[in-house]
Amino acid sequence: MAELKTKPNKLSVEKYLNSIKDEQKKKDSFNVLELMKKVTKEDPIMWGPSIVGFGKYHYKYESGREGDMCMVGFSPRKNALTVYIMPGFTRYDDLMKKLGKYKTGLSCLYIKKLEDIDMKVLTDLIMESVRWMKRKYS
Repeated sequence: MAELKTKPNKLSVEKYLNSIKDEQKKKDSFNVLELMKKVTKEDPIMWGPSIVGFGKYHYKYESGREGDMCMVGFSPRKNALTVYIMPGFTRYDDLMKKLGKYKTGLSCLYIKKLEDIDMKVLTDLIMESVRWMKRKYS
């Protein structure tokens, strides 16, 4: 089985975020950093070279594959700021309707600019997803 690349490391979160060239994305990233610190009451950790994560859980698939991942995190990708909501979005339909302009993948929330979304709703979404993850994995 291939070794997972997305694992916690000692890289500096601030140094990584300060290396972002796009000033709006850098500003948005620091805002999400502070939001997640406040919601999770955890210190950020780099997961792999580009994910800023908070908390940790252990998963195991029916296939036998297992590993650790952050409970919530984000990454300032080229096309969008990606927020990782690990439980996915189906249980958060009411919040998603009020969030604003975004796209989603399985557990990825893609945001072009924070000004496109309601920050209170994003805060609630992160809070609810972390609460759900802690109940399931703690």
